[in-house]
Amino acid sequence: MAALLGGCAPTAEPPSPIALFTSLPILWREHDTLADALDRQAEPHWAAQTLREAGELTAPDTLESLDPRTGLLVMAQPRPLSPAENVALDGWVRAGGRVLLFADPLLTAHSAFPLGDRRRPEGTVLLSPILSRWGLELVWDEGQPAGARPVSLLGRVVPVDQAGRFVARGDACTLLAGGLAARCAVGEGSVFAVADAALLDEGGQQDQAARRSALQLLVTTAKSRP
Repeated sequence: MAALLGGCAPTAEPPSPIALFTSLPILWREHDTLADALDRQAEPHWAAQTLREAGELTAPDTLESLDPRTGLLVMAQPRPLSPAENVALDGWVRAGGRVLLFADPLLTAHSAFPLGDRRRPEGTVLLSPILSRWGLELVWDEGQPAGARPVSLLGRVVPVDQAGRFVARGDACTLLAGGLAARCAVGEGSVFAVADAALLDEGGQQDQAARRSALQLLVTTAKSRP
C-alpha cells in the first residue's frame, strides 16, 4: 500500500514564468559582424541562464498586458514607459505582482553600438513617474569616483559602477545598502529596486559564479513579500 501511495504522490508544480523587460543584451547579443550574429553556438548570457533556472523566461514587448501567470517581472535598464504602460504596470503590481528592478542612472557597460543607435542599451533610466508612484526617487552623485567597486547587499558582494541612490518618499519603502536598493510594499504586490545595473554585465569567467549567486538571491527576495 505504501508503495502504491508513493507512486501516486503529486508532482511539484513548475515555477511561475519570469518576464524580462530590458534594453540590455541579455536575451540577444551585440555583434560586431554578421558572422557573429549568425553564430548559433555563442554562449548565452549568464544572467539569462540564471533566470531560466528560476522559471520559464518570457520577453514581453510592452507592459500594457502582462501575463497574469507571471510570478516575477525583471525590469533591467528598461526603455522609458508610455503613460499606458505606467498605469498597467502599477495596477499589475498593486494586484499582487512582484518586480525586480535594475535602474541605472549612468550605465557604464560597453556597447558595440554607437551613441544614437536604437539597438544600444538605455544610457540612463527614465522611470520617474512610476518610481514616484511607488514612493521612490532616484538620485545620482556626479562626484563619486569612477570605476567598479564592491558593495554588500543582502549579505552578497555585488559590483556597482557610477551607481544611483534611492530616496524614500513615505513609509512604503525600506532602503538597503545606503540607498543602493529599496524594498517597497505596493498594494498587494512589491518592488525590489537596485539603483545600478553593473551586476548584469557580462563579467569574466572568474566572477560569474558570484554574480549568479547574487542574482539568484535578488530573484528569491523579490518574489517574497517585504
